[in-house]
Amino acid sequence: MMERLFNQLSEINLAWFIGFLALILIGNFLLKKAAVYVEMQRPAWKGSFTATARTVLNWLSFYGALLLFLFYFWGEDWLTYTLYSQGGVDVSVFLILVAFMIVSLAHRLVKIATQYVLKPTYEYYGIDSGLGYTFNRIIYYAVMILALVISLTTVGLDLSAIAAVLGVLGIGIGFGMRNIAGNFISGVIILFERPIEVGEVIQINGKNGRVEKIRLRSTIVRTAKEGTLIVPNQYFIEQIIRNRSSAVMSAEVTVKVRYGMDTKMVEDMLMKAVEAIRENAAGILDDPPPDIRLVDFKYRAMEFLVVIPVTNFQIKEQVESELRHAAASIFADNGVDMAPVLRETEGEDW
Repeated sequence: MMERLFNQLSEINLAWFIGFLALILIGNFLLKKAAVYVEMQRPAWKGSFTATARTVLNWLSFYGALLLFLFYFWGEDWLTYTLYSQGGVDVSVFLILVAFMIVSLAHRLVKIATQYVLKPTYEYYGIDSGLGYTFNRIIYYAVMILALVISLTTVGLDLSAIAAVLGVLGIGIGFGMRNIAGNFISGVIILFERPIEVGEVIQINGKNGRVEKIRLRSTIVRTAKEGTLIVPNQYFIEQIIRNRSSAVMSAEVTVKVRYGMDTKMVEDMLMKAVEAIRENAAGILDDPPPDIRLVDFKYRAMEFLVVIPVTNFQIKEQVESELRHAAASIFADNGVDMAPVLRETEGEDW
């Protein structure tokens, strides 16, 4: 039967549709090339104009092709042929396309609204980026849930029956999805309470990174060395997280020397190492000044801590490496012995 229905397609309409679709694709390609050329002529637009133009052109091409399809095949029997009836609604290919367009159009419109309408509004009223991001997420999920409900209703699906089925399934799979549910609830708590916000620098397991995106299940944190970390939201609720945004970022190096060495001499040598790298390394702050402290006594060792304030976490590890090199060179020239590396059992007799 489906073969008979598709054979009813008008060959003329099909030819016109293919021709105009080809023109849309060619126009999309040429306009993208023109956008790249315009951006090259105006360096001030670099990085934003082409990306915006691509998004708008893809959006117009997609919906233009869809509307063109409906225009040329509106009178075809197969387009309005009843696939099934549900709740008094005769569901056809046309209704399925409408339902898809509702969800897709809602997604596009809410993205445009948050980028070009809400963002300038937040800046005008002085709303910080973290709170604005929370509002955008709430608006996005609310609009998409509403669009999904409307689209499912359009194709005749009974939402009350779906809710009942999901309720029964939820009891069975709830235990297996408790971690996902916990991360989801934690994501909602983070969006409302805002213990961390997009753009802040945090420390996770000794790694410093910048929060790039807070999603309902996980948070994206970008570090300088380890790359991108995908952290479950439940971690931020249950663990202690250091927020380093308001604190002074610092490079910290622990040095252990043999017990019995002149502590003041060691401290002076570490200061010389600091001064040596400050002359060549970029990103070291003048205020507050570097701090060198004797922090602990270990078995056959004395432990010093060197703290150097730096501008950001990207150069933190580089400064720490340079300081270790400088300290090792000065210690070797002055006969300072580093503490031996001990096995765990050796320290138990102290």
